[in-house]
Amino acid sequence: MANREQFKLTTQERQRRSFSETFKRNKVQEIESKQLRVSDICRQYSVSAASVYRWINKYGLEQHKHERLIIETMSDTKQIKELRERMAELERMVGQKQIEIEFYKKMIDLAQEHYGIEIKKNFSTPPYATSGSKENNTPSV
Repeated sequence: MANREQFKLTTQERQRRSFSETFKRNKVQEIESKQLRVSDICRQYSVSAASVYRWINKYGLEQHKHERLIIETMSDTKQIKELRERMAELERMVGQKQIEIEFYKKMIDLAQEHYGIEIKKNFSTPPYATSGSKENNTPSV
């Protein structure tokens, strides 16, 4: 009877061989069903653990767990589209209001220049001191 040592391959011979896809799928299925361990396959077929893990990543059931599938219903898609349109409309309105503000500021500056009076409120100075009652504001007779 032949022993295992007679069939041992050299490193160079092991690098040149390739396993079929069916073989790899079968071995991955056996690993996933707990019939074999990675170390068993490595020992039995003189394959590196990295190669076996590559097979598992490629052919295993776990390969699809890394992918995320996002499903949007038509109502979600429609709502997102409407919200984007509304946001664009609001951004346009903000831009228009900013232009109006700049226009009004320029008009105030021109009016101040033309009439030589201070039109803008100066928040650093306190307002005029008044008593707030009408009797004090009327001239005495």
